Amino acid sequence: MKIIGMIPARGGSTRYNNKPLADICGKPMVYWVWKHSKEVKRFDEVYIATDSEQIEAVAESFGAKVIMTSFECETATERLYEVSQKIDADLYVMINGDEPLVLAKDIVKCIPEAIPDDDFYVSNLMTDFSNPVEVVDPTNLKIVTNKDGICLFISRAPIPFPKGEMNYAYQKFVGVGAFTKAALEYYHNTPRGPVEKIEENDSFRFIENRKDCYYINAHCKTLSVDTPKDRVQVERYMKENHLDK
Repeated sequence: MKIIGMIPARGGSTRYNNKPLADICGKPMVYWVWKHSKEVKRFDEVYIATDSEQIEAVAESFGAKVIMTSFECETATERLYEVSQKIDADLYVMINGDEPLVLAKDIVKCIPEAIPDDDFYVSNLMTDFSNPVEVVDPTNLKIVTNKDGICLFISRAPIPFPKGEMNYAYQKFVGVGAFTKAALEYYHNTPRGPVEKIEENDSFRFIENRKDCYYINAHCKTLSVDTPKDRVQVERYMKENHLDK
């Protein structure tokens, strides 16, 4: 099975401009994501996909392979679809460029043992919340799956509501996912549904159309960098846990 790792690194951002180049422990954030992705032995190659010449130059300076993609990509999954039209593979694994704490041992957990006969497969990672305060924070996406790991719903609201049972571990979204080419083509050719428009999460492209989308609990440490404050927290964690080398 040929597996490609892809790191989307968009230049513009309304909340944090040029976020992939944010300095963390003396290196751009996208470097740490690339470093951990390169440590995944099952990847045949890792690419950084960007629409920014500045990010392209920085990525190439530390040895990364870069694919230039369109400014018109509205989502990271759409950027991955564009990569799939340029690079042939059996499986495409997307590691979000704002996930510098996700390690190689976590990334591989979204890769299936085999691809289904119909060549359609979508998975994503999630992890348990470590702080109850994060559950009510709308910046964190909460994931609900059935017993087989198939996603039922995703929301910024704290779901499910603990009315009948309190013994429940809430799971949050981790920005790592795996897609076959058939799944990416389905995503590209299917219009956004009403729930996706409301919640703004790519997985609803599949969930709303009754396509299985697996969420796998990686039990990993994650803190996606959405603000400068997040960057400070990530840098502190990396230094304290000797991950800054």
